[in-house]
Formats: sequence, C-alpha cells, structure tokens
Amino acid sequence: MVIPYNEMDVKLLARLMRAEAEGDGQLGMLMVGNVGVNRIRANCLDFKDIDSMRRMVFQSPGGFEATQKGYFYQRAREKDIELARKAIKGMRLDPASNSLWFFRPEGDCPAQWYDQWNSGRYKSHCFFTPLEANCPSVYRTF
Repeated sequence: MVIPYNEMDVKLLARLMRAEAEGDGQLGMLMVGNVGVNRIRANCLDFKDIDSMRRMVFQSPGGFEATQKGYFYQRAREKDIELARKAIKGMRLDPASNSLWFFRPEGDCPAQWYDQWNSGRYKSHCFFTPLEANCPSVYRTF
C-alpha cells in the first residue's frame, strides 16, 4: 500500500481514472491513477494539504476537470476498480511514474507547463514532473 485508502477511495479513483483517460485505454487510465496517488504522497508544491483521496480528487483550485462533468458521477465499473487498486498499491508507469500533472494538448506537448518539465506523452495526454529537489516524496520508492 502506497497511501492509506478504503473501498470508497478505490471507487473514487476508479471513476476519476475512467473520466479523465478512458479514451487512452488501461495504461492511460493507470497513468492518471499514478498522478492522483503522487498528489497524495507529494506534500509539496500545490499539494501540501492533499492527504486523502477525496481531497485529491476534488482539490480546488488545481483539481481535475472531469469532476465537473456527469460522466465522472457514474458508478465505478469492476475493471476500473481493479486498475485503481493497482495504482494505489504502487504500480507506476512512465511517463507518469513521478508526475503530478497531465493535460491533453491540441498538438505537441510543451517542454514545460506551469514551470514543470514534460516527462513524456502517452496517447493524448502529456505528463509533467517536478524536479526531485522540489518534491522528493514523489521520487521515494515504496
């Protein structure tokens, strides 16, 4: 276990992962899960008071756009719940393994986004990672 959680947290993360990245398949959804888990682990930058799944998902400002759309509020599906469990238990995938941000650009990924470095792209999403010196907790192994 990488972060404390209960079954409601797993379902909440599953809904977020689906709503943000279903079009990018299971790996894309897992990468969104990586970002969410990293935000809870971070305790740095924009995520100093994000200590639970609920706070991470509904963070404002700086939260996820999907929470403003009806699709997010549909019941979690079993296959998405299993993906969320993998992210919570520490499955990490590059380029999202240490990322705290992602977005879907119209074209190419910029080298930086809000002063954070592009760590890569997976399908439609670009991922951005803080420097280890600015946020060492997302670089710790489990």
